[in-house]
Amino acid sequence: MTDDVDLDARIARLDLESKVRLLTGATMFTLHDEESIGLGSMAFSDGPTGVRGLEFIGGDEVALLPNATLIASAWDEDLAHEVGQVLAEEAQRQRIHVVLGPTINLHRSPLGGRLFEAYSEDPLLTGRLAAAYVNGLQGNGVGACLKHLVANEAETERHTVNSVVDEATLRELYLLPFEIAVEDAHPWSIMAAYNDVNGVPATEQDAVNNDIVKGEWGWDGLLMSDWFATRSAGPAANGGLDLVMPGPEGPWGRALVAAVKDGEVAEAVVDDHLRRLLRLADRVGALDGAVTWPTGRPGPADPTRRAQLERIAARGMTVVRNDGSLPLNPDARVALIGRHATQTVDMGGGSAQVRPPHQVSIAEGLSARLDGVVVVDGVEVRSRPVAADLDAVSDPHDGRAGIHFTATDSDGAVLADRHVDDTTVSFGVDDGLPELPAVIRLEATVGGSGPRSIGVVGVGSWTLRIDGASHDVELGLASGDVAEALLTPPGWTTVVESDSPVRLVAERRSSGVSFGRLSVVGGPAPRPVADVLRDASAAASAADVAVVVVGLTDEQETEAADKETLALPGHQDELVSAVAATARRTVVVVNAATPVLMPWFDEVDAVLVAGIPGQEGGHAVASALLGVIEPSGRLVTSFPAADGASPAWDVVPVDGVLRYAEGSFMGYRGHHAGRAPEPALWFGHGLGYGSWDYADVAVSTGAGPGAGPGDGPGSDGAVVVTASVTNTSDRPSREVVQVYLEPDDVEQPVRLVGWSGVHVGAGATATVSVDCDARMWRRWDAATRGWAHLEGGATLLVARGLGDVRARLPLG
Repeated sequence: MTDDVDLDARIARLDLESKVRLLTGATMFTLHDEESIGLGSMAFSDGPTGVRGLEFIGGDEVALLPNATLIASAWDEDLAHEVGQVLAEEAQRQRIHVVLGPTINLHRSPLGGRLFEAYSEDPLLTGRLAAAYVNGLQGNGVGACLKHLVANEAETERHTVNSVVDEATLRELYLLPFEIAVEDAHPWSIMAAYNDVNGVPATEQDAVNNDIVKGEWGWDGLLMSDWFATRSAGPAANGGLDLVMPGPEGPWGRALVAAVKDGEVAEAVVDDHLRRLLRLADRVGALDGAVTWPTGRPGPADPTRRAQLERIAARGMTVVRNDGSLPLNPDARVALIGRHATQTVDMGGGSAQVRPPHQVSIAEGLSARLDGVVVVDGVEVRSRPVAADLDAVSDPHDGRAGIHFTATDSDGAVLADRHVDDTTVSFGVDDGLPELPAVIRLEATVGGSGPRSIGVVGVGSWTLRIDGASHDVELGLASGDVAEALLTPPGWTTVVESDSPVRLVAERRSSGVSFGRLSVVGGPAPRPVADVLRDASAAASAADVAVVVVGLTDEQETEAADKETLALPGHQDELVSAVAATARRTVVVVNAATPVLMPWFDEVDAVLVAGIPGQEGGHAVASALLGVIEPSGRLVTSFPAADGASPAWDVVPVDGVLRYAEGSFMGYRGHHAGRAPEPALWFGHGLGYGSWDYADVAVSTGAGPGAGPGDGPGSDGAVVVTASVTNTSDRPSREVVQVYLEPDDVEQPVRLVGWSGVHVGAGATATVSVDCDARMWRRWDAATRGWAHLEGGATLLVARGLGDVRARLPLG
């Protein structure tokens, strides 16, 4: 690697304007090159669970991985490392230098819309999995980017919200995953968030960015902004931000040059930013043309990749209830019921979306494994229209699957006139047009017969002609966030009764929004709920087992919006209860990444939390239900028993402020301390397909017997917990032994300090050792503004989740 002396010599060859130019992106996802110093352009890509590439809409087909909570639910650092390796291969295949992930914000409130991108509510679990993911990426020469620094746990008013967090909570919870990942994996970049923290924008946080991350932690990587997050020149440059994204426009440029010349920013500060950028370029092979892109990487539809993604997804799925109905008997007559069975949600919304080669539904996956599966559609699960399936519409000009796209300028000159092999297009981004169109026309023939919902999605003033009938529609932004036009655009539909294909011509006129996403809508119209419940009950009563699939959609689990409730949308609860009332056995599959309410929990025989499982989702669920791959996951977030029954709940700022009033008693910590009702399902809960006895549980410390937490790791030696675990079931299974520290001091919350997973054969016994992490024996001392060891006595809890404690080991 190139040393700093060499990098400084390159920097010295540039004038101030040239230096500053390099500190803002060149395009949406690329950086400037500078031939005079050997700097090549670098390419970034969104990528927590799939490396999308340089195009937000369209682009190449890429692998869609399971979402972050599903990966985390495996409680397996080796698996997280493997995910990093997969993403590195996907990045190399597309010549991407830096993948914008992992997301390591915590699951503070279960209402957070973007939690599906992040690992868990626990900082240790999150930090160690993130470190493994980073090592998997960077071990293959592709840069990782931890995001979003910091206190960025909700989406409401995300560009302006002020997260107010006391110093101890910030250090002990929200900065800790970043600290662990920096210490254990040394990520090459970090992303600063949109929000303010205690009144200061994250992009200007001198105390966090400079004093803690770059100073105290000694991190030498590049700190970039989230996209369009930078609000200033001098304050952001002095506050530790190294790179403004995207480009080519931004708040730096001439303004930063002027700030240097006026003495507001020292040129040495600019040099440090550039040094970090060149260091990143050196690490990813963009300096002196050093990168050699590997060839022969498996594509997203390669059989080996598909099997790998199926295994990763199934491993993290979590059995939270089971009376013996799972695994399914392969000879059983199965009724598969629910909209999520036929339209399984395999990825979340927002910038995490990619274009996979396929998305396998649970109906497809289970029907491929079992004969005679009866599939019954369920109740509606969405309140907003979505783009039509590609096989449901055709271009009326040539009959090919897809739509016809025409764009004209304000004088009527044609900017584009072409077929699109999709039902969604973009404008203002990835459209290849020389200017923003004044009018966009989408044309499609919607196939099928009977009642159909037909319409459009996208911000604008629309005139729609549907089989001759004309409709004028205004679709505006629901919030002040212009990103809504791209991430969560509004829609409109009408029901058309016809026994033949329907012709749609939709013209959109400019409405002042400079970019966005437009889609054609066309599909079956909603059926009366009573009819759906009747059909589901009839199918269930005729089967040996009914599998009901329920869940959320990208309306709830998405960037740029938070949830308002944990209740399943639509009439899904009624669907489950109706089926359970008539079925011999009822298994529920929850197709959601984050907690939902389950009022029917005691009415059913088994519940599998399947997360958002990626492109092979249907196959992974089938493998889990049949026991081909054990769903050995453990929950990474507590499931509250009711709306509001969580230590942290509100995500809506009050007068622009979101107060983290629960302090360090967030998630399971607050539930355990009685600061919120007991959850319906505890963090760490998961049954798998084994059953377990624990024996010979013991603790050893470097300080000798009787050592207290103040004499633990980081003082006189490591704390190690050992246990003999016996698999008392008749099938091999994986156990996750979890260790929590419960201080005697009631002002200090319980916290996870270590875990270890072990595979054990049927009837066999294994000895498990759990090395407890020294960093969890600390508390932040606000008086000294430094770390101190926990004082007083404590108890180690050895558990299968905090709802199933198997041993208590007093310390001190």
